Amino acid sequence: MTKGLSQKAHTPAGCQERALTPAGVPARVVFLLEDLEYGGTQRQALELARRLDKSRFQVELWVLRKGDDLAPVARGYGLPVVWLARTGWVGPQSLLNLGKRLWATPPDLLMLLTAIPNIWGRLWGRLARVPHIVGNCRGGAAPWRQHERFLWPAADHILCNSRILRDFLVSRYGLPPSRLTVVPNGVDTEFYQPGADGRGAGPRVLLSVARLVPDKDHDTLLMAFARISGRHPDAELWLVGNGPRRSILEQQVNDLGIAGQVKFLPPARDIRHFYHQAEVFVLSSVAEALPNVILEAMAAGLPVVGTRVGGLPEAVVPEETGLLVAPRDVEGLALALERLLSDPETGRRLGRQGRQRAVELFSFRAMVSRHEEVWSRLLWGNGHASG
Repeated sequence: MTKGLSQKAHTPAGCQERALTPAGVPARVVFLLEDLEYGGTQRQALELARRLDKSRFQVELWVLRKGDDLAPVARGYGLPVVWLARTGWVGPQSLLNLGKRLWATPPDLLMLLTAIPNIWGRLWGRLARVPHIVGNCRGGAAPWRQHERFLWPAADHILCNSRILRDFLVSRYGLPPSRLTVVPNGVDTEFYQPGADGRGAGPRVLLSVARLVPDKDHDTLLMAFARISGRHPDAELWLVGNGPRRSILEQQVNDLGIAGQVKFLPPARDIRHFYHQAEVFVLSSVAEALPNVILEAMAAGLPVVGTRVGGLPEAVVPEETGLLVAPRDVEGLALALERLLSDPETGRRLGRQGRQRAVELFSFRAMVSRHEEVWSRLLWGNGHASG
């Protein structure tokens, strides 16, 4: 005798429960995203959807606005994509279409990714009586951007990609620990591997892969690099990413007199060639959760220089896999970069150990298994789907 999906524990009083998919039929899971632009969350979502057990979970991607960078990847993975609007921003058309579709074809489980989906997906999802809503809190500023203080009760469960975010939500906003699960980001350690030994006669590349937005604090990175660039004329800083601050940062590069040693490069679906040309990976963020690029760089065998924020200390072990400094510390960041440029053998040692840590703790297999466990508990009342 098959067991039906468990009824939702947080249905508002007076609302009649919708019929739920019986066990033995894959649960219909919708990932709601703002766009499919290049971004860590978007890439993680596609890799997760690709690897799920298809006998238990049938995934659809719903997208609120245009932004097609990763659409070919989704098609290549065989993932159905529903565009709720093709506008350049999330406006009334996107949100109205989201509400209509949720009412017409409510999924068994709605998975929300990034701030706007976490806000509007919860509101519309509750009104449409979606049986299970899973929120995500993935960035250092995510709790206030997606109004977790007020909206957390509208999610049946919330996933965080770092312990520090989970602890913050419990201590500052009073979320019950039972409604939170930490699922660290995953990295494909077979795809991201160290490049060939020796980087030839080219420049010694300090690589930063990050959107050109305030949270990433490229200003501090540029000032730190300016302090050491004269002593290392063969070093270059490569900034890979798009974003609204590019013109501001280009002007800062000119003002600092380092235009000849800094490159602004567009992101791409496959950025392994950047990792393979680099000697050091650096991230100067003032707010983070657990950035995918840190794990990719570690898997590619690069030493990491990062700031002591969010979940970075959960991945980067000082003196073992990289170096950590305080945020906005120009002098500290300059000293860390100087050290690795002056002592490349230490950098190689940190890179080898970082690769080992990525393989052991941050595999895609572990990430997928943890998501399936949480969803199965919500859908079927235990850690495994019922037969």
